[in-house]
Formats: sequence, structure tokens, C-alpha cells
Amino acid sequence: MEQAPEKKKSSPIRFIIIGAVLLIGGYFGYQKVHFAMTHESTDNAQIETQITPVLPRVAGYVKTIAVKDYDSVKTGDLLVELDDAELQQQLEEMKADYAQAEVDIVNAKAALNNAIVSLKVNKGNIDISALKKQKALEDLQRDQNLFQSEAITKKQLDDSKFNAENAGKQLDNSQNDLSSAQSRIAVLDANVKKSEAALAVKQSRINQQKLKLTYTKIYAPQNGRIGKKTISEGQFVQAGTPLFSIVNDSIFWVVGNFKENQLYALSAGKKVDITMDAFPDFKIKGTVASLSEATGAKFALLPPDNASGNFVKVTQRVPVKIWIDEVAKYKKELRAGLSVNVVAENK
Repeated sequence: MEQAPEKKKSSPIRFIIIGAVLLIGGYFGYQKVHFAMTHESTDNAQIETQITPVLPRVAGYVKTIAVKDYDSVKTGDLLVELDDAELQQQLEEMKADYAQAEVDIVNAKAALNNAIVSLKVNKGNIDISALKKQKALEDLQRDQNLFQSEAITKKQLDDSKFNAENAGKQLDNSQNDLSSAQSRIAVLDANVKKSEAALAVKQSRINQQKLKLTYTKIYAPQNGRIGKKTISEGQFVQAGTPLFSIVNDSIFWVVGNFKENQLYALSAGKKVDITMDAFPDFKIKGTVASLSEATGAKFALLPPDNASGNFVKVTQRVPVKIWIDEVAKYKKELRAGLSVNVVAENK
């Protein structure tokens, strides 16, 4: 009678491996669940910095460009120079016009001085005319007395009357000349002031033109790196046309767009962990600076209007500004626009 073959004993190694895998999987699963329950995170975040556009303040042709794409610059460095030949020519024309205005003032003052001298002459004539009138009146009175005593003829008395009336008319004319001269002086004095005001306007225009000439040299408004240039030498640019931008390479922060149901875990001064997609090995610390007073949707060109009747609830996101701690340590790696992950404890 044949014996049945003995059953092969199962190896315990397989169960050990399965148990180890389950144990390790459970441990990591617990870690994931525990982390999710005790932290709030978002990958809807990016690095921000100051980006300043470089704009010309006057129109002109580009004469020279002193920088290249992505060059480092410091505040006050010369970036672009515009051709100033036309502005210089306009300045010379303004200076010539100013010199002519100075001559006009000299002429106006000379006319005023002549009028003042004439006024003095008129006053002297009035004094003389008054004396003549006084003498003529005295002669008339004397001749009237003589005529009554029949010492002179009627013709002699008429001549005395004529002389007295003539002297009176001369005095009146002299007084009218004085009034006219005084009015003329007022007009000439106004002309002098008008010429001086015109000279001040021309001087102001010259100063403005000199200021425009300084605008033909465009300097860096801040430290940073040049972006991509959009101009070339010889190109005509209008005032206010963006030439390129300067990216500040010393000030960086993160803007994280957290869901509205995550805001309870965030407040100003809260410490957070930041991980860059480009350099995942860097463990960067950050500090919450502030939370926006409105959701990101409210800043959109066409913000949603839930009162339209077609309401679909969508979880909103709120921008949160986060300062990067020890930013100088990561200065070479930080770039505006890079994606990051932000994690904050919810306690």
C-alpha cells in the first residue's frame, strides 16, 4: 500500500514580508492622514517680487543701449540714451528768444524813463503857466483901474483881457498834458511788467527744456536684473513706451492662494513651510504677512455675480502674502513666478 506524499510546509518568510509591507504601508498611511488632519497646504502659490518697468519720459530715437538681456544693474546706472540733437536745437532757439525778450524789457524801461522825464517837464510848464496866468490877471486888474480913470484906451483893456484868458487856457492845457503823461506812465509801467512776465515764462520754458534733455538719459530706478529688451539702437520710442523691466533680485515673497475653508489656520505672524518645485530639497521657512481682504475672483476683470440666478457654489481662494525667512540665503535660486508649495499647521 502506497503512502500519501507529505504536504509541503509553507515558508514563513512570505508572511513576514507581507506583514512588513502592510506594517510599513500602514505607518506611512497613518503619517499621511495625520499630516492632512494637522496641516493645511496649497500648491496654488508662486514667488513674487518687485518688477519695475523702464519708461522714457520724452520721445526720441535710441542712441545707445548700455545693458544686455538679464544684466545686473544698480540704482542710478545708465541704461539707455536717446538722441538729444533736436532738443538741443530747440533749446538754442529758446535762448535766442529769451535774449530778444531781454531787449524788449530794456526798450520798455527806456520808454518809461522818457515818460517820467516828460512828466517833470509838464509839471514845470504848469508852474510857468500858473505864473503867467497870475501876472495876466494882475495886469488886467491894473488896466481896468486905469481904464476907469481914462488913462488907457479900450483896446489896451481888451488886450489885457485877451492875455488873461490866453494864460488861463495855457494853464488848462498844461494840466491836461500832465494827466495824459501820468496815464502814459501807467501804461508804460504795465508794459515793463508784462515784458518781465514774458521773460519769466521764457526762462521757465528754457528750464523745462533743460529738464527734458536730462530725460534723454534713462537710469536704473532700482537694483535688480534686466528682463528681455524690446528696443534696439536707432528705434524711435514714444514717451511712456515700456523699454524693458527691472526685476528686483533682493526682495522676494510668496503669494499663496488658500481655500476659504483653510483660512482658520492662517494669521499674520504664523510660521509656514515652503517648498520650491524647482529645488525640492530646499526647506524654506516663511512668515505670514497678511491676508487679502477679498477673494481672488473679486479682482478678476469680470467677477462672478452669484445673484444672476445660475448659482453654482465654488470654493473660493484668498491670496495670502508670505515673507520668506532668510531670503538672502536663497537669493540665487529664487525667481519671480516659480511655483511653490506652502504648508501651515492648523493649530
